[in-house]
Amino acid sequence: MLHVVHRFDTGGLENGVVNLINHMPPQAYRHAVMALTEVTDFRRRVFASDVRFMALHKGPGQGFRLYPRVWRMVREMRPAVVHTRNLGPLEMQVAVAAACGAVRVHGEHGRELNDVDGSNRKLQRLRRLYAPFVHRYVALSRELETYLVEKVGIAGKRIEQIYNGVDAQRFRPLTGAPGPIEGWHLNAETPWIVGTVGRMQAVKDQTLLARAFVHALLLRPELKRVWRLVMVGAGPLQEEVRTVLTDAGLASLAWLPGERADVPDIMQRMHCFVLPSLTEGISNTILEAMACGLPVVATDVGGNGELVQAGRTGLLVAAGDIDGMAQALLQIYDAPERARAMGAQSRREVESRFSLPAMVAAYQALYDQELARAGHPTRKL
Repeated sequence: MLHVVHRFDTGGLENGVVNLINHMPPQAYRHAVMALTEVTDFRRRVFASDVRFMALHKGPGQGFRLYPRVWRMVREMRPAVVHTRNLGPLEMQVAVAAACGAVRVHGEHGRELNDVDGSNRKLQRLRRLYAPFVHRYVALSRELETYLVEKVGIAGKRIEQIYNGVDAQRFRPLTGAPGPIEGWHLNAETPWIVGTVGRMQAVKDQTLLARAFVHALLLRPELKRVWRLVMVGAGPLQEEVRTVLTDAGLASLAWLPGERADVPDIMQRMHCFVLPSLTEGISNTILEAMACGLPVVATDVGGNGELVQAGRTGLLVAAGDIDGMAQALLQIYDAPERARAMGAQSRREVESRFSLPAMVAAYQALYDQELARAGHPTRKL
């Protein structure tokens, strides 16, 4: 099967593709990944050696100029299933439909920065335009499923809602003393670590967390001796966040190491995980934090409210609300027993509702069902 994404780089959507490839039984499907722009070193997270990666180096604007090239590549591969993800790659369904009789699946993982509430009618019309070329849709959250039905006009029977799954063996609560982490410098007698993980770009709004951290310490300056901030990830907001912390005189209390391969180890050191995004589908990093047994503070956008049960596994705040997020962090800090109970419930939720095997099985069942419906031969690529 062929997975089509905009860019194959560090991110929740791409991490979901990696998890699907790595954990689907090898006898079920062989995989290939096509990126409209670039394939980065993120490809190394794929275990199998027979996965083909293709980068088309698309420039800005519509991608119809790629149609002849995509048509030729698809004709050569003859995939049984083609799965595009999010709006950018959706238009490639036209070239795929012209090239072969593959089952065509499209996934909606989250919103664009210029459409955080799903009200952009131009983007609704674009999705409606390409709808005839898609056999089945996957919505990662109930909120996205509702959007496809009510705003885009996709029949509900064409949509499957599948939550992301998390590797609960890789991401798990800390047992025993924490090991050393290269570059770690957040020393304190008994540090309390608040952190986040994700690409540092506008839609993730890490500056909100930085400003909330600063605001909380203005309200409670005595906490400077124990509060520490970790932000894992690289991107254009990194310098803006550094400036916020430096201007407040708090840069020494924060660690911004960029991208890291040891995210589970870093998460295990946190006491509270924060996702300050402007929009989200179903966040892999929230699920990873829950699997590590952490209470979560998240903005109440997209599918976050489907993961974070306010008062049980964490707290929800309005997007962009600096004081609201600061107060939520103080609530978590001031009630350590409640925070531990939230973290324990988060872990139970992952084990019961968001397991990686359940996600993989749901996708495999969807692909198998559509292949059977299409009368496709048993060879699966």
